[in-house]
Amino acid sequence: MSDIVVWADIPVIDMERAMEFYGHVTGKLVKMMPGTNDTVAVIGNPDEGRKVSADLYLGGTPSHDGARVFLGSNGDIDAMLARVPEAGGTVIKPKEFMGEMVGWVAWVEDSEGNLIGIQQPAE
Repeated sequence: MSDIVVWADIPVIDMERAMEFYGHVTGKLVKMMPGTNDTVAVIGNPDEGRKVSADLYLGGTPSHDGARVFLGSNGDIDAMLARVPEAGGTVIKPKEFMGEMVGWVAWVEDSEGNLIGIQQPAE
């Protein structure tokens, strides 16, 4: 089965602040995408063989009402949630078990005002 979601664009107001937030929370490298005049930054290394990735882009309006983006917690949702306030975000809804199919889900507000889901599969 192929993935339905292949990419997520996360709107930001302050690129440097957002890059620091997502780098700290995810533990992934966040770097500017070449050829974008510093308007797009990629979360993680797209050459790692992942099927799904995300970027930060200057433009749009950060909000709780837009598309829902979920970040994988790499099996440690608690550690990821602990890094959110350290990076300037807010945990909006602590982790909640949503059943075997979904696993654990929490909601955070990023440094820009976006509502972002964090997910950990059921064990």
